[in-house]
Amino acid sequence: MTIRVLVVDDQAIVRDGLVTVLSLVPDLQVTGEAADGAEAIAAVDRDAPDVVLMDLRMPGTDGPTATARIVADHPQVAVLVLTTYADDESIVTALRAGARGYLTKDAGRTEIATAIRAVASGQSTFDATVGARLVAQLAGGGATASAPAVPALRDRFPDLTPREADVLEHIAAGRTNPQIAAELFLTVPTVKSYVNQVFAKLGVATRAEAVARVLR
Repeated sequence: MTIRVLVVDDQAIVRDGLVTVLSLVPDLQVTGEAADGAEAIAAVDRDAPDVVLMDLRMPGTDGPTATARIVADHPQVAVLVLTTYADDESIVTALRAGARGYLTKDAGRTEIATAIRAVASGQSTFDATVGARLVAQLAGGGATASAPAVPALRDRFPDLTPREADVLEHIAAGRTNPQIAAELFLTVPTVKSYVNQVFAKLGVATRAEAVARVLR
């Protein structure tokens, strides 16, 4: 299945580069370009892409504002942020607006293509830079991806059981249900059940919203 992609960035050279890179991926089709959020909103209305590759900081209508409008008007469209910024405020703002994934601009072609496929299929995805910041947040700045600190997370969300905290931690690190199942030695259906329980306790509906809660 071909995934239709809209490229949004205020710099023409960046847009041109992304269009060139994505055109080399057989299952991706660029439907158009936009130089700011207002153009992006109009392009989504007109071209109905599956995924919007969205810059954050642009003159006029910025990325988060455009993301919120696009997600509200076209909930079937996935927004994947591609930006130079990986600070907590930028990540939280984008995820609260409804972005399903977050990459920094040092991501390569394969990583971008993989992320586009992930968000198009309904998953959330974050690159290593963003994932590292999320894990650091979970541990109050002292954890690593291989040894995060669950107690700190449970202190913030006391309604979570230890296992639910484990699952939330892996969600925040950008792992899929099969990956979480392998890490925690659980079945995929069991992980899905835990994910639903975590979402219910946090009052969220998506992985991106759960990550935004973690970063508040």
